[in-house]
Amino acid sequence: MKKKKLSASRKIFLICNYTLLVAVCLSCVLPFVHLLAVSLSGRPAVAAGKVTFWPIEFTLSSYEYALKKGDFMRALGNSLVRTFLGTMINLVLMVLTAYPLSKEKNRLMGRNIYMAYFVFTMLFGGGMIPTYLVVSRAGLKDTIWSMILPGALPVYNMVILMNFIRGLPDELQEAARIDGASEFQLLYKVMIPLLKPALATVGLFCIVGHWNDWFSGVIYLNDRAKYPLATYMQSLLRSFESLMRQAGSDYRQLASQINVRTGRAAQLFLGALPVMLVYPFLQKYFITGLTLGSVKG
Repeated sequence: MKKKKLSASRKIFLICNYTLLVAVCLSCVLPFVHLLAVSLSGRPAVAAGKVTFWPIEFTLSSYEYALKKGDFMRALGNSLVRTFLGTMINLVLMVLTAYPLSKEKNRLMGRNIYMAYFVFTMLFGGGMIPTYLVVSRAGLKDTIWSMILPGALPVYNMVILMNFIRGLPDELQEAARIDGASEFQLLYKVMIPLLKPALATVGLFCIVGHWNDWFSGVIYLNDRAKYPLATYMQSLLRSFESLMRQAGSDYRQLASQINVRTGRAAQLFLGALPVMLVYPFLQKYFITGLTLGSVKG
């Protein structure tokens, strides 16, 4: 069978398309490569601006300093706990909200009213000061719940999940009802196994959102020991030199082998590493979940 010969215009399109895709990929990957190279390079080479995409005067001092310093590991633990609890609460509330809202008007009385209520919250918010007052008077300030409960139900992600459910065949639900399944059994045994692509997609959104959120920690937390990693990193970027000067005797020798750029680069790379490790396991569901979640409005 002869291969179809590509026209000149098609060849030009493919060349331009692949060139653009390679450029976009490089623009995403190269900053991480540079960050890694800086974190693994010696202090003089970084100070002289010699490091590009390959380490010079290879050293692990920056990582040793970051991993030995208690503040970084404590903040990492806080972020892991916050991300796990926040994502679980997000997923539970999204499923419990999206499932009934996926029903037709004749199956859920006032469905349009409920939907309008949730869409309204996507367009308008109370603002930072009213939210702060609510969190403070609810007794959540300076606790991990102050960073989780105000955004416990991400409405945008819930709408994606709801549209995914509406795209599933109605015959599956009807067959389960004929077999005597209750609504809870229908949700738990039939719907949730089918929701894995969508749950992986919105779950990844929630994980990245919780992991990267630093602003709520600045607003609601007074105790630095409770900072999540993103908030700790934000404070570190502003005051790394002073933190290095305050290092105890156990860390002074390490601190003398690194500078601000290498120390920041090592901790930034360590902070991004957990999400980069999680993403490959969820990537196969990502496009499927987004595509199927946009079938119906």
